[in-house]
Parts: sequence; structure tokens; C-alpha cells
Amino acid sequence: MKIAMPVNEDKTTVCISFGRTPLFLLLDKETGEKEYLDNSAAASQGGAGIKAAQILVDHGTKVLLTPRCGENAAAVLKAADIALYKTRGDSVEDNLAAFKAGELPELNDIHPGFHNHGGK
Repeated sequence: MKIAMPVNEDKTTVCISFGRTPLFLLLDKETGEKEYLDNSAAASQGGAGIKAAQILVDHGTKVLLTPRCGENAAAVLKAADIALYKTRGDSVEDNLAAFKAGELPELNDIHPGFHNHGGK
């Protein structure tokens, strides 16, 4: 099972913006192998969340750990049966440990998105 998380360029902190994150961490839960994907959607004029969600779908992601998610991206993720969980704090490792321990809540508070706002 692949677990994804939006991360900053330092690879140790969670990025607050799903669609405009510079990188996605992909963790293979079975092997423990980590991979970092460049988020080509980050530079998009619009629809960054949808494009970012599709990147995760294309890479076989089954779980997304993120602080927040817009409704259009969430629709793509849910259609692909990707489970959404809300991160706590900004430590990548702490959030991975919390997820593995079953301590992260499902992300149910989906916001309308930052349509035409450049993700800011």
C-alpha cells in the first residue's frame, strides 16, 4: 500500500498546501521504501489540486495524509478510493508514526478550494 504526503523541499516538514506542494512523499507501507515525486501541478495557473490528485492516482496511492484538501481534489481522490487523513503538526516522521499507530483522524473538513487564487 502506498501512502502519500505533501512535503516541503526539506523533506522533513508537511506542506500546508496539497495542490501546490513542491514534493509528494510516497511511502510503500510493505517495504518501507520512500520516493519523492516532484509536483508538476504546483506551477499550474489553475486546477493544481485536481492535477496533483491525479499524480497520486497515477502512482497507485491508497492513503493521503494532508493538513487540508480542496473539494475538487478530494472528489478525484475519493473517486479513486484514496483514503484521506488529517495531519497533526508539521513533522513528516511524527505524522507517519501517528498514522501507523491509528492516531490520525479522517479528513472530513474539505474546503471549497482556492479557485483562481494561485493557491495562496
